[in-house]
Amino acid sequence: METLDKIKEQIAENPILLYMKGSPKLPSCGFSSQVAQVMMACGHKFAYVDILQNPDIRQELPKYAQWPTFPQLWVNGELIGGCDIILAMYQKGELQPILKEAALQE
Repeated sequence: METLDKIKEQIAENPILLYMKGSPKLPSCGFSSQVAQVMMACGHKFAYVDILQNPDIRQELPKYAQWPTFPQLWVNGELIGGCDIILAMYQKGELQPILKEAALQE
């Protein structure tokens, strides 16, 4: 399977998907750690892809997403953003309803 097809399939199959460095319980960078903590605090199930274990995705996803950095949060097939955006949305209470709605669609 081509990398781009794999990315599209992951995004389509997972209502809430976090591309990050490491895992939610063992993040490999500070930004991924912050976003994983926010996601776990929201309490909804989410999938993740460790881009350090998937160098092909790490290389191709920024081009596909037109977003150069990681982590990347995708909800219902749409890129929400990276660390700064996710933290700001969480602090304003904007992230929680988006995640809740996506979780209900699972």
